[in-house]
Amino acid sequence: MRDILPDIERWQQRGEQVAIATVISMQGSAPRQPGAKLAVSEKGEVTGSVSGGCVEPAVITSARQVIKTGQPQLLEFGISEADNIEKIGLACGGTIRVFVERLDW
Repeated sequence: MRDILPDIERWQQRGEQVAIATVISMQGSAPRQPGAKLAVSEKGEVTGSVSGGCVEPAVITSARQVIKTGQPQLLEFGISEADNIEKIGLACGGTIRVFVERLDW
């Protein structure tokens, strides 16, 4: 969290809304451990990481929705034998759950 705090504080000083995404659980292999965070400003600036690859754009899209609506979202990303290459998933074969919430000052 410390690595994203300077950006969050800067956005707060500018009066912007911010959403934070946090990895809350993982199964199998995943690029980031529970507790990993990504923050998004209402202008679309991003700091931190929850996964990488094609998962992060989906998390950023969710975070921008959460900023607008104030409604938190619980996201799950993974890969199974039934998944195909066009679906968002983790190339490492694991599953992560990400909680996205708006920071209300």
